[in-house]
Amino acid sequence: MANQEEFFKKVIAHAKEYGYIFPSSEIYDGLSAVYDYAQNGVELKKNIREYWWKAMVQLHENIVGIDAAIFMHPTTWKASGHIDAFNDPLIDNKDSKKRYRADTLVEDYVAKIEEKIEKEIAKAQKRFGEAFDKEQFISTNPKVIEYKQKAEAILHRLGKSLEREDLADVKALIEELEIVCPISGTKNWTEVKQFNLMFGTRLGAASEGAMDLYLRPETAQGIFVNFSNVQKTGRLKIPFGIAQTGKAFRNEIVARQFIFRMREFEQMEMQFFIKPGTQQQWYEHWKKTRLDWHLSLGLGVENYRFHDHEKLAHYADAACDIEFKFPFGFKELEGIHSRTDFDLSNHEKYSGKKLQYFDPEENRSYIPYVLETSVGLDRLFLAIFSHSLQEETLEGGETRTVLRLPFVLAPTKVAILPLLKKDGLPEIALQILNDLKYDFTVAYDEKDAVGRRYRRQDAVGTPFCVTVDHQTKEDNTVTIRHRDTMEQQRVPIASLKDIIFKEVDMNQWLRKINK
Repeated sequence: MANQEEFFKKVIAHAKEYGYIFPSSEIYDGLSAVYDYAQNGVELKKNIREYWWKAMVQLHENIVGIDAAIFMHPTTWKASGHIDAFNDPLIDNKDSKKRYRADTLVEDYVAKIEEKIEKEIAKAQKRFGEAFDKEQFISTNPKVIEYKQKAEAILHRLGKSLEREDLADVKALIEELEIVCPISGTKNWTEVKQFNLMFGTRLGAASEGAMDLYLRPETAQGIFVNFSNVQKTGRLKIPFGIAQTGKAFRNEIVARQFIFRMREFEQMEMQFFIKPGTQQQWYEHWKKTRLDWHLSLGLGVENYRFHDHEKLAHYADAACDIEFKFPFGFKELEGIHSRTDFDLSNHEKYSGKKLQYFDPEENRSYIPYVLETSVGLDRLFLAIFSHSLQEETLEGGETRTVLRLPFVLAPTKVAILPLLKKDGLPEIALQILNDLKYDFTVAYDEKDAVGRRYRRQDAVGTPFCVTVDHQTKEDNTVTIRHRDTMEQQRVPIASLKDIIFKEVDMNQWLRKINK
């Protein structure tokens, strides 16, 4: 665990040093749980968003996109249930005066049990070698079975208590598990209380006539209130989806773990409108579709798992998370929810406007059910970035730091390096840059020895380096170096575009998903 904490500190430091993420307002000592995306971070974030958008909207003829406003009529949040039910259970430690999410304390306790299971598996794997049958071991080893049963019982009880809003039992569970405050090390807890997460603001120049508003805590409601507008103007037939990316805001009391839990964050959501009664098949469909999309990035199937919700939200009849193995353990990356007709029914009720779909095949109108996929863009950024950061020991004992970002997402696709700053080499390098910049994001670097420049580009995640040397002047060839293998090839300048394109083009990557 300590090693993982040290590694996570390296992730945060690397993100700053190489222009990915800066603390917001750093010259004023920053703002808690608020971050700025730097020059490389903004490119990586844009590429992730585009990869999601193309897969979700461009490749589905029955899914369209919108960009709804952050400010919405305040009744929206009454209808959606956020005013009454958008709460986190909070608990304070009386000695450290620190505040925690009660459910997170319990979940962190369970994560430690899961770590013990992983250790037992690792020990057995070492003992049995190639003969090791992981599934059989998990299902038959008494210690592992005991750990799993304990973890499941704790989560089940937590889910039921939160569902009943039995906050006294949540505190009782924390006390029974003897969970201590990470700061003070004591079990001196207050009662558990609910805390609403929405940020309030006001609309209007004069204070007496101003309207109380909220910064949206999710992007989904902007889709629901536009359901009829989009359906009619797009002449869309069920099933169809509406996708959106954008900022959301939550007054997280326990914002932590770098950009994993922030107060200002970005969501990528798609609401899929379906015929009532078909939600189970669409739920399974989107679970598979979304996992396939994540797996296409090559971060390893073993780093993903589905987690079914014990406690369902007030709008759902089924819900699960796709969890990713972050440096601090498996945590939610994307939510897939069967939202029934809760949202459209409530908006119809509160607005007095019909939000129904006329089904020409059935010759009747009904309120559609909704299947939601919602992924946090910042969390996805962190998953990709932290998994990609690696330290390698090379022949001769030298180490290199390499950011193995999926090529399709890398902020800069190719760096052009003249071997020397003389003999006309920079001029040729700049000519190559000017030819390639219309197709790729390209960097130019002429400072330091070429080996140091390679290391710099490895650390920033650039897939290819192209070196211009004296032979280039003779035969119009250059050296192209591959980030991951460090292999170098001599290729004609005229071939560069095709070589790079095959490896980094987003459309080529997207084609692999549906194979």
